[in-house]
Amino acid sequence: MDIIDLELILKLSISAVLGLVIGVERELKRKPLGLKTSLVISIISCLITIVSIESAYTFPGSDDLRIQMDPLRLAAQIVSGIGFLGAGVILRRGNDRISGLTTAAMIWGAAGIGIAVGAGFYVEATFGVLLLLLSVELIPIIVLKFGPKKLRKRELMLKIHINELGSVEHVMHKLEREKFAISHLRIKDILESNSQLLEIKTKVNMNRTVPEIYNFIKTIEDVKTVEIVS
Repeated sequence: MDIIDLELILKLSISAVLGLVIGVERELKRKPLGLKTSLVISIISCLITIVSIESAYTFPGSDDLRIQMDPLRLAAQIVSGIGFLGAGVILRRGNDRISGLTTAAMIWGAAGIGIAVGAGFYVEATFGVLLLLLSVELIPIIVLKFGPKKLRKRELMLKIHINELGSVEHVMHKLEREKFAISHLRIKDILESNSQLLEIKTKVNMNRTVPEIYNFIKTIEDVKTVEIVS
């Protein structure tokens, strides 16, 4: 086994380790991008980059016909192809919230790390993984504690059944007094139970737990049932 083979194996090994780090972070959060997916993306991206670079110098043409090849021609297609995997983890929920964007970005990041290692940028790839972990783990905590108030709120969807039509204004007043920032309101009559359904999109402080919010709304007079979607 010559030095070239050892270098290729080293590249694949480093990409596997860095892909593993990204996969562990997503796995701990129970996200769609797990260990196996992250490892496959990082390793294969690295392998394709290696093949792309090596083939550009292994098959340069003959003396009669000079063929110039882009060393990263194959690697460039990884960025386009990885978009299909990223699109597969982006979901639109029933409350119009979009989820999975961070996981899709991490898939793209795992591919980028594999390309960087395959091209020989070991230090840059390692530093890139560290920055990724800081970005998705540490930065949100700092923003939550010291960032602007608007960034310290989370969006909730409330479905509140009330007994009487005249109580709608009373319930809204109670929510506003508790600093529920209401951005969307829908009122619907439920003829079967002779009640009204309030569908409210609101933002509340991140420090308030869902059970705490639920218990508060249940104590409001004339509230029949409560459903919270976070």
